[in-house]
Amino acid sequence: MRVGNYVGRFAPSPTGPLHAGSLVAALASWLDARAHDGQWLVRIEDIDTPRCVDGAAQTILGQLADCALVPDQPPVWQSQRSSLYQHALDRLIADGAAYPCGCSRKDVEAALAAQGRPHQRNAELVYAGTCRNGLRGKPARAWRLRVPAGIMHWQDRRLGIQQQDVAHEVGDFVLKRADGLWAYQLAVVIDDADQGITHVVRGQDLADNTARQIALQRALGLPQVSYLHTPLVLGANGEKLSKQNGAAAIDTSDPLSALNDAAQVLGLSKQSGAIAQALDEWQRQWGTKMDAGSSPA
Repeated sequence: MRVGNYVGRFAPSPTGPLHAGSLVAALASWLDARAHDGQWLVRIEDIDTPRCVDGAAQTILGQLADCALVPDQPPVWQSQRSSLYQHALDRLIADGAAYPCGCSRKDVEAALAAQGRPHQRNAELVYAGTCRNGLRGKPARAWRLRVPAGIMHWQDRRLGIQQQDVAHEVGDFVLKRADGLWAYQLAVVIDDADQGITHVVRGQDLADNTARQIALQRALGLPQVSYLHTPLVLGANGEKLSKQNGAAAIDTSDPLSALNDAAQVLGLSKQSGAIAQALDEWQRQWGTKMDAGSSPA
């Protein structure tokens, strides 16, 4: 099954090796690209340098290679693409779509509390728009996107119709941080457009970012990407596996075993034998599900 010039990607952050949850996303994105006769790229999202671990990127690329998940082009590193992000920010500033912000996190929390919306632990820290109409004597710390009012709707290939009122639920979000680092939302949108990404397949924990990224795509006049968010792998405590909570690295000394675990999360059958044969069978199963109008898992 071919869908235009399909280009997909897997974009891990090098904050540690791949774990079971990230392998699910890697396998799903690879299978989707192969089932659509498209390209599969790998991008190392290393702009949040304080969180990056030395050598983790090479470890991740080695784990992918052990599992025969090899990109069709050499990987790119976000840390080498700052000029692209600056150019995009300059465009947004010139268009009046981005503005400087002098608020600290404490300031944002205080503004929310003054509106009768105190920040709840683990909830989104909604920006109240304090600097939308000027810094009021404060020095600029960060740059934010001027988010338009209204509810945004989009279609997720697995989760179905989605919606979010970004202005109310998130507020004007950061494009360049107070520490001078580029925000994830801007970097990922610019990279997807620059690399010609047409389809994003990633973990469901990132679904909440989608509306913000579509808002940025629209503000910059970029094509909207198709999204599919895969099921999460949960730990024994019921929380999603993540590097932050100590998820174990996948053991690629037995790559088929690790791939089988990931495939079963995606609703695909367990395979034996050679990895290449297993990947071919999973690709067939994935394509069959897509042709039938359903999505794996």
